[in-house]
Amino acid sequence: MVKYIKAKTIIAHNKYSDAWFGTKYNMNIYRGCSHGCIYCDSRSACYQIEDFDRIAAKKDALYIIEKELKSKRKRGIVGTGAMSDPYNPFENKYRLTRGALELINRYQFGINITTKSDLITRDIDILKEINIHSPVCIGITITASADALSAKIEPQAPASSKRFAAIDKLADNGIYTGILMMPILPFISDNEENIVSIIKLAAEAGAKFIYPSLGVTLRLGQREYFYKNLDRLYPGLKEKYDRTFGDTYQCTSYNHKKLWESFSKACEEYNIAYRMRDIIKGAENDVHMKQISLF
Repeated sequence: MVKYIKAKTIIAHNKYSDAWFGTKYNMNIYRGCSHGCIYCDSRSACYQIEDFDRIAAKKDALYIIEKELKSKRKRGIVGTGAMSDPYNPFENKYRLTRGALELINRYQFGINITTKSDLITRDIDILKEINIHSPVCIGITITASADALSAKIEPQAPASSKRFAAIDKLADNGIYTGILMMPILPFISDNEENIVSIIKLAAEAGAKFIYPSLGVTLRLGQREYFYKNLDRLYPGLKEKYDRTFGDTYQCTSYNHKKLWESFSKACEEYNIAYRMRDIIKGAENDVHMKQISLF
């Protein structure tokens, strides 16, 4: 059974909309995550999320969301999934994310979803309805092309192959879908073979964009958890991180320049957008095309 926590508000204004998929508002219905990703930034002490591995849902979430959507003077894109995956295992039963999508459709807002779960394909019907009047942009996080690697660094999340299959299904249904290729972990997944393979598999699945981060951010709380798992999975690698990055927040791949050249070249070869402004424009144009097709 899911734990419920009190919340005064759920939909918050995003003042950096142009920097993150054109989202005007942020929405987090759940708190915590069960994916067990060794690198998760949401574990950082600054977010003050206790018992992070236990998922909690915000009490009366749909009532609060409807009240807040009705009160907004300006419509826009609602983003969800930045802090907690909206398609965690509890969502299959409680359907709070689906309920929120129904409200977003009713009040004519757009949606941007970030997830690692193939459960999102359950809601294709409502995503298609939203997309008639507003932008829909789905970002499936994939950091490893091979299931064996994703199982090590994202142990409780659906395998990468299931995520590629979800992209394929979303794309087949006309949903503007792509990949958040982040983080790419230095000395683990920051190699040309992994990155180019992700792009090829994305193209085969019909992905329209890939937004990358060729490195990882490490903060207090998150760093300790990450290093503990490095000791378990890759003995000696923690010391290499210490020597290379110290207590730096942004830990960028030492091979960043070469990887970026390979990444951008492959994206252009497969006609996949990778700059934020192009991704936002693509989602907006997708709505325009759907509206024209209705007539």
